[in-house]
Amino acid sequence: MNVNIQTVHFDADSRLVSYIQKKLDKLPQFHDRITKVEVFLKLDNIVHNIKDKVAEIRVQIPKHELFVKHSSKSFEESFDAAMDALITQLKKQKEKLAA
Repeated sequence: MNVNIQTVHFDADSRLVSYIQKKLDKLPQFHDRITKVEVFLKLDNIVHNIKDKVAEIRVQIPKHELFVKHSSKSFEESFDAAMDALITQLKKQKEKLAA
């Protein structure tokens, strides 16, 4: 599983990157054929000084690509919500393959 974490308009500290990496390490238990995971962390609404933290996760499995996006006041909260949605999608995808 190839993992790529990108930040847009800021530099993430090592604590945030290791937090995300630790959570991503659990993904193979939900789907065993994940080939690539991309995480994008962005600051939204910079012009209006309302800095929402946006987390986007794109996961590639054979013949499919799953994408989730969530925003909140902290990157951890955004990432956790996006991760929950992603796990739901992975479970549905695995059920389709089993059927």
